[in-house]
Amino acid sequence: MSEQFVSRFGADLSDMICLMTVQGGRESTYMNRASSFDRFCYEQHPTCDKLTEALALSWVNHDTTNTTTIHYRATFLRGFASYLNRIGKPAFVIPDKYFCSRSLFVPYLFSDKELTDLFAAIDQFQCPGNPFLPIVLSTYFRLTYTCGLRPSEGRNLRRTDVHLDSGEIYIRCSKKNKSRIVVMSDDMLALAKKYLVLLNANDPDGEFFFPQKSGRPFSAIQMQNRFQRFFSIAHPDLQVEFVPHVRVYDLRHRFATAALNRWLDERQDIQARLPYLQTYMGHTALSATAYYIHLLPENLVKSSGVDWASLSKVYPNEELWKE
Repeated sequence: MSEQFVSRFGADLSDMICLMTVQGGRESTYMNRASSFDRFCYEQHPTCDKLTEALALSWVNHDTTNTTTIHYRATFLRGFASYLNRIGKPAFVIPDKYFCSRSLFVPYLFSDKELTDLFAAIDQFQCPGNPFLPIVLSTYFRLTYTCGLRPSEGRNLRRTDVHLDSGEIYIRCSKKNKSRIVVMSDDMLALAKKYLVLLNANDPDGEFFFPQKSGRPFSAIQMQNRFQRFFSIAHPDLQVEFVPHVRVYDLRHRFATAALNRWLDERQDIQARLPYLQTYMGHTALSATAYYIHLLPENLVKSSGVDWASLSKVYPNEELWKE
């Protein structure tokens, strides 16, 4: 892999990515920023072989004022600097306070009415050139929501991993190469059975459960653009520029908060239930699941006796909740 890098940090960048991949990460998670940093060092500081404060901050702020870009570059360099220090090469670690300028992203949480109107807009969609497409989209977005899936998990789902006799879906090698099984609700299972009949008639030999006309999975941007469009249609009273930006991923957030709300209504012990939600959603850290409690109405959570002192021990201090 080191041949992909050209700066004096190339070998170390390559070794770090190999290590992270062996530990369950994905090469693509690190490669873009590693390549960007490597190219910057090669072009701007070709003789530099030590990660100093000046070098780190010059790349983090290079050619951008976008706080998101700055934040992600700083996050990457913190990880790279920590790796260098562990292997005996002194490196400047960007301090935590550098992140304070960027507020934590809060997902869009649909109200019950918004969700109803959204799925009504999805169900009314028609495509004369591809009459099967509306059926695919309607089922895909419902499955993503009702099973709390990551958008990519639904898009890349294979037919062989959907077991309609048991209602189980095998999510294969998702984030950090983790696999898991999720179980559909009775209503979703009934819909999936009807959908499979139509899928078999339309594409009997296809590999994927939600195929494009070509038989391949949809891309993330294709599904995201359609999703935002459906949300805009569901808000005819708003001008396009005033329609909130929503993401397919927000269906997963809605699933999590809906489950927590239901448990609160049932007076269940939230702390005891969190590990079940963690396992179902495929979070590697309990902190990613606990984050959703902080999105619920404060008066509701406090009235239900949630132990905040205990939860503070698992609350995410970075962005683990984005799992």
